[in-house]
Amino acid sequence: MIMMQTTTDRLAWVKSSYSGGAGGECVEVAATEAAVHVRDSKDTAREALTVAPAAWSAFVDFARRA
Repeated sequence: MIMMQTTTDRLAWVKSSYSGGAGGECVEVAATEAAVHVRDSKDTAREALTVAPAAWSAFVDFARRA
């Protein structure tokens, strides 16, 4: 479930451990108690996708099993 898009300037972003140093597809995530924010590290000016923590957890669990 997508909650909304929001400004996320003051969040602590973490880059995916699967992101290489040569560029390409890079995802960054910033988690708060109320939401998980996901953005493209190459286009940080674009608004982040914001989802509920339970939705993010379900996505991560699914991705681990795939």
